[in-house]
Amino acid sequence: MQIPQTTLETLQKFNQLHLVQFWDELSQTQRQQLLEQIDQLDFPLIQKLSESSEEANRPEDLPAARAARATSPQKLIRLPSTQRERDAQFAAIDAGEELLRDGKVGAILVAGGQGSRLGFSAPKGMYPIGPISDRSLFQILCEQILARSRRAGRAIPYFIMTSEATHIQTVAFFEQHRYFGLNEDDVFFFQQASLPAVDQATGRILMERIDRIATSPDGHGGMLRALQANGLIDVMKDRNIEHLYYHQVDNPTAIVCDPELLGYHSNSGSELTTKVVAKVSPEEKMGVLVTVDNQTQIIEYSDLPAEEAHRKQADGSYVFWAGNTAVHVFQLAFIERLLNGELSLPFHIAHKKITTIDAQGNPFTPDTPNGRKFEQFIFDALPQADLALVVEGDRAREFNPVKNADGNDSPTTSRAALLAIARSWIESAGGTIENNVPIEISPLYALDRDEVQVRLEPGQIFRKPTILEE
Repeated sequence: MQIPQTTLETLQKFNQLHLVQFWDELSQTQRQQLLEQIDQLDFPLIQKLSESSEEANRPEDLPAARAARATSPQKLIRLPSTQRERDAQFAAIDAGEELLRDGKVGAILVAGGQGSRLGFSAPKGMYPIGPISDRSLFQILCEQILARSRRAGRAIPYFIMTSEATHIQTVAFFEQHRYFGLNEDDVFFFQQASLPAVDQATGRILMERIDRIATSPDGHGGMLRALQANGLIDVMKDRNIEHLYYHQVDNPTAIVCDPELLGYHSNSGSELTTKVVAKVSPEEKMGVLVTVDNQTQIIEYSDLPAEEAHRKQADGSYVFWAGNTAVHVFQLAFIERLLNGELSLPFHIAHKKITTIDAQGNPFTPDTPNGRKFEQFIFDALPQADLALVVEGDRAREFNPVKNADGNDSPTTSRAALLAIARSWIESAGGTIENNVPIEISPLYALDRDEVQVRLEPGQIFRKPTILEE
């Protein structure tokens, strides 16, 4: 197999001929795979990113200066505490349920991560989290989509973003489990793109091996380009979808396609709405929603100086209380504006120690950062929205992610939350749980405490571990 002339010309034009330096040493299969990688590269974008000098930020753009100007989010709906606020909540729920009945809502699941931090060698969505059943994260979330679709009388299309590392296993897992009851025609897998790492000094693309370019996922902000590249924006428009409910795979207690959040979003005319929860402490490592210069933004915990994290408002509450749950609702029209070039998401540069090869093709790992990786963050769309609404959720009910192997935000705390939610629903419906035995509730049995109230037998007593399911 010869290198196509057009490929050679492109590599020469962008000073990347070293990518095929070891061509003669490769097998036919290795050559084919390397050419496929090269063909997928956006060389003009890579050149632009590698040449972008990381100029010193303007003083007002430095993290400390931005945090000093920040206030608690201004376009905000807190948990209801008055009858007027509860009436607005009920109106939002009604509006959200109408959107679902009318088929105006699709859901996007971000599932590109591996479970390596949990000591789990498969995609994180396959992790068993059901306290009794060992249902996977994927199953619990898909059962929510199925139950919500049944309640609405209309299928909710599920757009599942994978990565190069998780795509094949994820699709196979869904096929093995027959899509967890969802119609295969309503589930759309799409893979986020990868970007090559470049040498910090020269801007040349780094090689992981003599037959493979060093790449990494382009961040959750790459979702926008991936949707467009896979023709899914057209699918959404053909299905008359107007709003997209975005959530991540690691939180089994997230309320997927929450009618209340959808209703607040729609009723306000928000282009991008974000669910937040109260941080447990100023030190918690959680990005926060704020208003800076009249724009809704997120400040990452790593960019929030300690003294600012403890700053209080006039009423004694913390300024930086609104923790980001990574649950958003997008207007499809806003996503199209971002894709059509009217707006854009910036690329963030990370300096990393990247295993690569030397001039002889031998692998080596540097002692200091030698390369740049590039990624986009979806929350960078917030300040570009004409209206970006922030809505507070109930932390105990809605935010119990699986991020760490132990301690906070671990499988132990997430399973405990699932059990606590089930217990609360059963007891509020008049049931009794003896000796604190574990009870697990499938979303197909009940999506909320009201459904438990309807389905539970009056005075039912639970004396042994039980799974309430369809």
